[in-house]
Amino acid sequence: MTSPFTPDGSPLGRPTTYQAHYDPSLLFSIPRQYKRDELGLSGTLPFFGVDIWNAYEISWLNMRGKPQVAMAKITVPADSPNIIESKSFKLYLNSLNQTKLGGTDALLELLREDLTNGFGAPVQVMLTLPENFSKVPMGELDGLLLDRLDIEVHEYSPDPSLLEAARDEPVVEEALVSHLLKSNCLVTGQPDWASVQIQYIGNAINQEKLLRYLIGFREHNEFHEQCVERIFMDIMRQCKPQKLAVYARYTRRGGLDINPWRSNFSTGTAPSNARNARQ
Repeated sequence: MTSPFTPDGSPLGRPTTYQAHYDPSLLFSIPRQYKRDELGLSGTLPFFGVDIWNAYEISWLNMRGKPQVAMAKITVPADSPNIIESKSFKLYLNSLNQTKLGGTDALLELLREDLTNGFGAPVQVMLTLPENFSKVPMGELDGLLLDRLDIEVHEYSPDPSLLEAARDEPVVEEALVSHLLKSNCLVTGQPDWASVQIQYIGNAINQEKLLRYLIGFREHNEFHEQCVERIFMDIMRQCKPQKLAVYARYTRRGGLDINPWRSNFSTGTAPSNARNARQ
């Protein structure tokens, strides 16, 4: 049976009537535990982190009816009980298009309240106004590029058994990057493209096998946040690093990109939100 709080009950893949006036009921929340159960995650999580959303298509009217535009960064804690389905997020933002607001403070208050309710935990919202668009940082993920490896690939579903670490070699600290992560929307099957960074301290992970594992997501259906948590847990269980962080930068769809980060160690700073070339 379809639940109203699972992907099958979401607006994804359905004809849509776009609302141009403020409607917070458009936000569709999905419990994170729905997929974490598949990964055997219950109780205290083995990681912390955030999902960084960037919204590029925010517009509203000032009190004189003149359109205003901005971009927003929304930071959501990984331990929030819910994610918000991205199409519903887009519909919600579009509902502001013909809504009059008394300035950016009013917009921020509205976004923080509605998104906190949707995610089920306090979120951070930062606006970038047009006069600061040129200051939005860009950059690529740091690390050794796995894609340089000339490998043969036959399987396109994630296989954790591919992952392997050299138990008889010294502990290493390194960051590995691939631009070949592709998964598909859990409901519509539309492709989601990403660059991923894996930082770890532990026995050296076999890079060819790690690349094959990441390419294995190519026909896998799951939301962005769930893919990153699956990668994190598979590496932890198969390779057993002392420290691990997984960060993915997904390309935007519908004016939104989602960039999940999961880690079991603190560097003292959150991951960079620099937009990469494909975003």
